Amino acid sequence: MGDLAVGARSGHEGPEERPERPDEAAAPAAEEHAGTGSDSTAHGARESGGQGGGPRKQRSFWKELPLLIGIALVLALLIKTFLVQAFSIPSDSMQNTLQQGDRVLVDKLTPWFGSKPSRGEVVVFHDPDNWLAGEPTTTPNALQTALSWIGLMPSAEEKDLIKRVVGVAGDTIECRNTGPLLVNGKPLNEPYVYPGNTPCSVDDQGGQFKVTVPPGKIWVMGDHRQNSLDSRYHQQDKYRGFVPVGNVVGRAIVIAWPPTRWDTLPIPDTFDQGLNTVAPSALGLIGAVPLVMWRRRRLTARLTDGNPRVSGSGTAG
Repeated sequence: MGDLAVGARSGHEGPEERPERPDEAAAPAAEEHAGTGSDSTAHGARESGGQGGGPRKQRSFWKELPLLIGIALVLALLIKTFLVQAFSIPSDSMQNTLQQGDRVLVDKLTPWFGSKPSRGEVVVFHDPDNWLAGEPTTTPNALQTALSWIGLMPSAEEKDLIKRVVGVAGDTIECRNTGPLLVNGKPLNEPYVYPGNTPCSVDDQGGQFKVTVPPGKIWVMGDHRQNSLDSRYHQQDKYRGFVPVGNVVGRAIVIAWPPTRWDTLPIPDTFDQGLNTVAPSALGLIGAVPLVMWRRRRLTARLTDGNPRVSGSGTAG
């Protein structure tokens, strides 16, 4: 039993190993420990490098390009749908404020929050009732179609117009002779009207008019008064020349192209002169007060004459 134990320790068939000295035994252990630590460190470095702790190999630009294009297209589509959209000016009806070929940016965000068109704004709106009938249309190529879909170019299929709002719900708009244009009885000073034009047009097709804008509608006119088929010349359609507020795409705020034409499109000062009308209900109340007071005085006088117990103040005695 004891020999078996000794043989196991001494190697039995092999040469007998000499006893190890304490300092010699410690050295290999230290080396082994150091080697283990080194391997562990290297292994850990390899693992951390594989998990993103160390420098990673960057993707090729060409591999990332499709992703970047996809993100740009999605953002452009969202911006076109909810924020701003570019529109091209196809005619001269808004000269000199806008020139044919200008690109304007239209604010589409504020209508989402219930904002209504105001007097003086230049707005883009969908064709109310075939205002563009007979106007030539172009067939876009594939690139133009793609750019219009994401909002970088106007769509050839959309029937949109751009004019200036001169009247909102409740306003009375009137043109007599060559002008000036009257809004609720007040003449407008219109420096934006095309040079050489008169504010009103003398003709029998709609240039002479007096209209009151119904609720939910606006009245629009072009700045090039003698070259604009606007609300004046569509008074025979189903909306009588008025544009439904729901047809308004948004307000044109900036001329974005060409760079030499860059400018903002503010509301002219002429629309800040207090053009609002007094509400009909308020007018009725103001007119009713004197009548009520007069009738009350007559009733009080009758009661006083017929009953001596009633004093002149109308209080029972």
